[in-house]
Amino acid sequence: MKLPKEFYNGFIIFIGIGLYFLSMELLGLADVLYLRLFNILFVFYGTNRTLKANFAEGNTILVSNAVSALITSLTGVFLSIIGLIIYSFSKGGDSYVESLSKTFLFGGNPSVMTYSISLLFEGIVSAVIVTFMLMLYWDTRYTSDKHQN
Repeated sequence: MKLPKEFYNGFIIFIGIGLYFLSMELLGLADVLYLRLFNILFVFYGTNRTLKANFAEGNTILVSNAVSALITSLTGVFLSIIGLIIYSFSKGGDSYVESLSKTFLFGGNPSVMTYSISLLFEGIVSAVIVTFMLMLYWDTRYTSDKHQN
């Protein structure tokens, strides 16, 4: 059974983000806030792969490509959050998240689920923004109603 390209590329996003954060932790750079922001590059990469494949297949309908791109990026985000939850509980649960939260979004002592839900909302917003940005980039390559007039 062949997975749809949206799920395959979403899985690539998940693997990329997971390996990136694991390597940052192994190198002792997990507390550097600015390095955490580069995970968006993996979302761009996987989503762009989906759009490039759609274009190569002759799918030039803007709306269906936007849905395809959004599914790809959201798949990567959801898998990454699930991976974060599993990893956080394997590293000590709430005490592990407390060590992360000192340098990130929260004050106080968030739980694994509070931290994960917050990152889920951030990830959903990032997925939508990446989708819109890539659709603007690819828009000139797609034939749509506005280009036919």
